[in-house]
Parts: sequence; structure tokens; C-alpha cells
Amino acid sequence: MRLNKYLASKNYASRRGADKLIEEGAVKINGKVAEMGQQVDLENDIVEVNQQILDKTQSALRYFLLNKPAGVTCSTKKTTDDPNIILDYFTEEKTGEKNFPNIYPVGRLDKDSCGLVLLTNDGDVTFELTHPSKEHEKEYFVEIWNELTDEMLQRLERPFHMLGQRTKRAHIEKTGMYTFLITLQEGKNRQIRRMVRAIGSGVKILQRVRINHLELPDNLPEGEWVEVKYDDIM
Repeated sequence: MRLNKYLASKNYASRRGADKLIEEGAVKINGKVAEMGQQVDLENDIVEVNQQILDKTQSALRYFLLNKPAGVTCSTKKTTDDPNIILDYFTEEKTGEKNFPNIYPVGRLDKDSCGLVLLTNDGDVTFELTHPSKEHEKEYFVEIWNELTDEMLQRLERPFHMLGQRTKRAHIEKTGMYTFLITLQEGKNRQIRRMVRAIGSGVKILQRVRINHLELPDNLPEGEWVEVKYDDIM
């Protein structure tokens, strides 16, 4: 494994931060100053950063794509109002791992919506995908109750005033008489539902199908998940 990726996998630094540490000579492998692009033998090499030996047993960074059913809350704690939470799909019985990483959902997908949810223990990826300044795309399949007109589609593409702010333009692709795909670069609270309500209709189905480069597989049933790689996402 490349050294910068190894440091990132140990939650020590982002890949960019790891490169900086290597350039500064702060990283050693088996007592020798490491070089950019150097490989790490995960079984045998001893890696030090600023004279601190990294623990080989420390949890690696991991990423999971879940096809969330409607009715499940993107929360890590159960409440009386929300007894069904997203971590119910990652119990020891379902993962087969006793020391499963402490993962959490990246962003939110409201309880009534379904589709792609990314869960990880990688704080850098979470920040990158959720901070408004990054403008990473999220794509949704939407079915509404009323027949879509050209006027409704044109209105959906234009900015809305919502929650005291002006939204960015959305990309809309009509896929049927009642359905469309919408791509956003932001994620305001219940944004799509508010937009649909503003054109005089309501949401029947709201399914997230993509986050950045990560797409919901067509053959992944609701309530099932797959482990993915960093490069699948970013």
C-alpha cells in the first residue's frame, strides 16, 4: 500500500496531509526517513510519524453504500419516535465482525425517502461531501402525484427562495409522465419536497441514486449494503 494511503487509512492525516508529512521528513519506515510514493508492507513494516509508532490494529478507513428503505432514520441513536435507525443494518450479526468500525452516515436522507446512503468512519470524506462550499453533486429519482408539464419542469430548474436563502439552479431530466431525475449541489432540509410543493404537487417517491461518483447499484435490494472503496466515491 502506498504510504500516504496507509497514513490516511489509520486516521492520522488526509492523503494530502500525509504527503506534506512525508515531504517534511516526519515519516519513517523501519527507522529510515520515508520517500514520496514509497510502499508499506502492512505485515512487517514499522511506520513512525513524528517519532510515534503507528498502531497496526487501529481501525482502517472504510466505506459502505446502503440502499436505505423509507421509514428508516439516518441516525446513530434510537428514540421513541425513531425506533428504526440506519445502524440496525450494521449489527455484529449482519456484518460478521466483532470489532466493526464506528461508522456514521454522510449527510442526511430524510425518513420518508429511500436510496443511497454512504456510511464511513472517514472524517475527511464526510467533510468533503457535506460542506456547502464543495458543491459535490447528489442525484435523486422523483415521482410526483401530478402529471409533469413543461412549465413545472422549467420552474424546478430555476432557483427557489427557501429557508431564508436562494437555492442554486438544479439540473432536471424528465424520465416519465410523473417522474424526473434532479441533480443538486446542495442539501437544504427537505429541499426537493419543498420544490415539488411549490409547483403545486407532492412527492410520491424520493430516491437518492448518486453521491458524487458513487451510484446506487440497480441490483442492490432495499435494506442491503455493499462495502466500497475511496476511489469509488471521490
